[in-house]
Amino acid sequence: MFLTHAEVWRTYWECVFTPYTVIICSLTAALYYLWGRKCQRPALVCSEAFSAFLYKHCPVVAERFSPTPWCWGGRLQTLVFAVLKSRPPVSYRNELIRTVDGGQISLDWLDNQASVTYPESSTRPTVLILPGITGNSQQSYVLHAISQATRHGYRCVVFNNRGLGGEELLTPVTYCAANTSDLECVVQHVKGLYPSAPVLGAGVSLGGMVLLNYLACKRTESGLVAGITISVPWDALKFSSSMEEPLNWLLFNRHITKSLHQILNRHRKILEKVVDVDYVLKARSIREFDERFTSLMFGYSSCMDYYRDASPGKKLPNTAVPILPYTVIVCSLTAAVYYLWGRECQVSLCGQTFPVSVVQDLPNVALVLTAHGGHIAFLQGFFPLGESYMERLFGQFVHAVFEHREEMKQACGIREEQMKD
Repeated sequence: MFLTHAEVWRTYWECVFTPYTVIICSLTAALYYLWGRKCQRPALVCSEAFSAFLYKHCPVVAERFSPTPWCWGGRLQTLVFAVLKSRPPVSYRNELIRTVDGGQISLDWLDNQASVTYPESSTRPTVLILPGITGNSQQSYVLHAISQATRHGYRCVVFNNRGLGGEELLTPVTYCAANTSDLECVVQHVKGLYPSAPVLGAGVSLGGMVLLNYLACKRTESGLVAGITISVPWDALKFSSSMEEPLNWLLFNRHITKSLHQILNRHRKILEKVVDVDYVLKARSIREFDERFTSLMFGYSSCMDYYRDASPGKKLPNTAVPILPYTVIVCSLTAAVYYLWGRECQVSLCGQTFPVSVVQDLPNVALVLTAHGGHIAFLQGFFPLGESYMERLFGQFVHAVFEHREEMKQACGIREEQMKD
């Protein structure tokens, strides 16, 4: 009726060392080991003073980024983000503003009138958000950014590019990464409504390119107190080449090109005045679309000229406000490796090389680099539905900028006359 010690050990041995048990335990151990190695602290590249400010007010930059254990790969994170990411409810107030050429831009506001921290609307800080290439105010990453900002009591406004956000084109002009005139119009409009309220710019992907190009162009006249960008292509040409790799074309390039076709078709009646719409719709990649449409729309002789002008990597020294570009080393589009060897280190990102030494020599720019994650996707937790590392960093940086502006200006070596906000 009772088992002897020998029989107990024999039964235990038979259960533990069955093939299935060995396989399951081995896979579990391997997964745990690999996930543990994936949990790395982000690299923070900036001046000593700016890094001290960020470590003090943005503690997330000192934490280990632990990607979702079952999808730490860049491409998979990007795909899972698109499917599983939650969408916080946001009720916008829409406003249409006119441009000097007769066009219109759609702005979606969340005024946050219930703000306890800033009950006075005239001085309530404003976060200006620029979505990605075909994005608008309904993207999940925009909704999460707004959730982060409003909980601190700030106002938000989303800049929908021409023809997006459900509005019609009034002129045969769209948007591109190199053209900053529409952003300048929006900033002037926002500052005109609330001249005493500081404004921070936040750009994602192509929106980040526009923001960085604007800051480099306007310098001290930007009207912004700071900027944060996420998943920005620093070199548009190399980024485009990476997107044309077979797997990236299949998973991402083809989908984005199809979305661009849909936008073009929606505004066919007015755009066919300046381009051959049917010819453009035959484009099978983003590069072909830009060659047949974008470069022609904005007066470039070729797509290559447009990409060179749109790339913000070499323009960072021209900026004059604190900037926090946040990107991923192993991004969703191609594998990459970073080297931190003194001041000569470089970052290989999406097939492009970004000179970290440029950032290290700039007092107002900080580059946050994670070893894993996807394009606009930095998922954490076993069920990555809620806020992620990206949202936490965004919330902490925005709060640090608005609540500790004097300390920030000192850390970045910015004099009062340089901050014309």
